[in-house]
Amino acid sequence: MNRRDLLKASLALPLLPLALRAGALPSARAAHVLAGPLAFQRVRPGQPGWPAPAQWDELRRQVGGRLLQPRSPFAECPSAACTQALKQLDNPFALGDDPALTQTSGWADAWTSQPSAYAVAAESAADVAAAVNFARQHRLRLVVKGGGHSYQGTSEAPDSLLVWTRRMNRIELHDAFVPQGAAGRAAPLPAVSVQSGALWIDAYDAVTTQARRYVQGGGCATVGVAGLVQSGGFGSFSKGFGSAAGNLLEAEIVTADGKLRVVNAYNDPELFWGIRGGGGGSLGVVTRLTLRTFDLPEFFGAVMGRIKASSREAFHALIRRFVAFYREALFNPHWGEQVAFRDGDSLKISMVFQGLTQEQAQQTWEPFLAWLKEHPEYTVAEPVHAIALPARHFWDAVFFRKHAPEYIVPDDRPGAPAHHMIWRGDRDQVGWFIHSYQSAWMPAALLQPGRQDALADALFAASQHFDYALHFNKGLAGAPADAIERARDTATNPGMLEAFALAICASGGEPAFAGMPGGAPELAQARQQSRKIDQAMQALLKVAPEAGSYVSESDYFLRDWQQRFWGSNYPRLAAAKRRYDPDGLFFVHHGVGSEAWSADGFTRHA
Repeated sequence: MNRRDLLKASLALPLLPLALRAGALPSARAAHVLAGPLAFQRVRPGQPGWPAPAQWDELRRQVGGRLLQPRSPFAECPSAACTQALKQLDNPFALGDDPALTQTSGWADAWTSQPSAYAVAAESAADVAAAVNFARQHRLRLVVKGGGHSYQGTSEAPDSLLVWTRRMNRIELHDAFVPQGAAGRAAPLPAVSVQSGALWIDAYDAVTTQARRYVQGGGCATVGVAGLVQSGGFGSFSKGFGSAAGNLLEAEIVTADGKLRVVNAYNDPELFWGIRGGGGGSLGVVTRLTLRTFDLPEFFGAVMGRIKASSREAFHALIRRFVAFYREALFNPHWGEQVAFRDGDSLKISMVFQGLTQEQAQQTWEPFLAWLKEHPEYTVAEPVHAIALPARHFWDAVFFRKHAPEYIVPDDRPGAPAHHMIWRGDRDQVGWFIHSYQSAWMPAALLQPGRQDALADALFAASQHFDYALHFNKGLAGAPADAIERARDTATNPGMLEAFALAICASGGEPAFAGMPGGAPELAQARQQSRKIDQAMQALLKVAPEAGSYVSESDYFLRDWQQRFWGSNYPRLAAAKRRYDPDGLFFVHHGVGSEAWSADGFTRHA
């Protein structure tokens, strides 16, 4: 269950010279410098064209008084608000309930979390449309935030108008859902409709704990439903059920013209395709999503443990054996999550399974454990063991409080929903300040017998530079054919269909919100770690030089991001952007069409 512990040590895509990481302009910004004369400028507070108080009052009236002026609780410290915020820094639900804060506090040499000038606390699609129209009419920078988990800083921007969807969290279950306009053309399917401000723990509680079905979502419980689906969407059991984007049946979205559209494979099919993996905040503001649900397996479970090698040579041999074992026994729909390569000589196992009993899962690992017993150069530092529980309790906070409280951290605020919890292993990403974060999809061809040694050599070489992890559930090779086909019909990089895992290499520090007491980021350490992460990724990319990168978990400074994020799908995405947002109202860092804008999204070039 210790996802975050392994996420903190992951894998990298070193496509940026080290000199840029020391503080030079990001490549996107450098490209804009050469992009030509200015064609359009958004306005900031105090500039000509910034809305007058009366105009803000009119927007406030249109949204039923739900226009806010977010202010960071750290803007004035010491104060009661500052003290309370410091107490809740490790509570992601508290961070998400504050429109001035984000789940990530910043990224070294890239961005620092800062609140918007105004925010619409939307409770309906009409509120969202009012905010979109206002931003378009007044040339404002528009930002969208649901869960607020964006590592790239796309859920905040100073001097902007924020569409904050947190209060839009209603959930409705369907026994036989048919998309609008598809009567007689599409078979009814069990499904769930989720408003865009809901978190995955809300969806899991309604679908799995209460209704005893399964919806494919994210592994981190506080990630927003809408953001995950738009970015592709991988969770613990994606190898069995496919991507969240592939399971989207229909969505409501407010486009740049202020129109609320119901999109699916029959209505606005190109827009529907684009929001399934094209990245959040680029094509419109999603207000509701309807996702396919599945029969719930009898059991979900996990296998955990750690093996320590006595030497570098022994660790190299351990990696070779594990690669072969993974291909033989784990490369199938039952297994997900990750294995981390740590401290230069340890293999940390944190995998999950579905559709197996505890005994079946333990038996699956017996050949690997038997091999370890035959080799005294390995120490089982943490016993490799399987645990299983009825699948309906996998996200059941009441069940875990009673039977396994050590695995979870509940929202301890008075009046908090009883089902709100996170995995304890995810706690140290709450408010974290990223030092570096990179990813690469590792092609399944590397698992073929003739290439396993080369893969093992690359994995070992990378481990000697920095800790990293292979996230097997974030590559769909090995998944059922129908799950792969559903994911194929999305905007997500096609490379993930052929990948057996997403390699992630990352590091981060304590929260460092602007103005927070003791919150100065450790930039020297961050830059040093970034260089090591670059070296680790370079070692891995020797066997996967064309590997794509997952848009939600990737390098802020990534060059060639269009190809790395979306591959052959980018031209089609760009065409959808031109059709539905020709003036570029929706801007996010390294989002579709962002190459036409300055790095801060305020200046468009001809």
